[in-house]
Amino acid sequence: MIFSGRAIKLRIDTIIGADGRETTREIVEHPDCIAVIPIDGDGNILLVSQYRKAAERQMLEIPAGGIDPGEDAEEAVRREMREETGFLPHKLERLCGFYSAPGYATEFLHLYLASELTPAPLSAEDTEGIKLVKVPVHGLSELISSGAICDSKSIAGLLFYLRYREGR
Repeated sequence: MIFSGRAIKLRIDTIIGADGRETTREIVEHPDCIAVIPIDGDGNILLVSQYRKAAERQMLEIPAGGIDPGEDAEEAVRREMREETGFLPHKLERLCGFYSAPGYATEFLHLYLASELTPAPLSAEDTEGIKLVKVPVHGLSELISSGAICDSKSIAGLLFYLRYREGR
């Protein structure tokens, strides 16, 4: 372990390659997270617009966040939805899960579909700059292909949802 911060840890692992040579890998340890496709009663997907320092830009994303210690994924979905969108989902369905960046990070995202939403805001100190954006389902593909949505969890989650929706 070479660094341990509030959100991540960084370690260097030594591995032996297929050719027998020793090399290293830098691994970012990050706890599991949730990501949510929230759909309102009118069939709109609720996205969040927020400034991301690492990307140095405002980004349009699906709601997401960490799973707190002692919390299960569904509890985290409900908390994050209230903090980021101001809505509490009364129906949750786990759609799938995926690694965000398996080449260097341990983070695994649990993707949920959230519906039957009711207003129930919950304040959190790191969510004050988040703006809620409602998007009709038919507009999602264009937002992805135009680059308006450009983070991997949102692209993967929304494309999975669109495919899932076709199969219903």
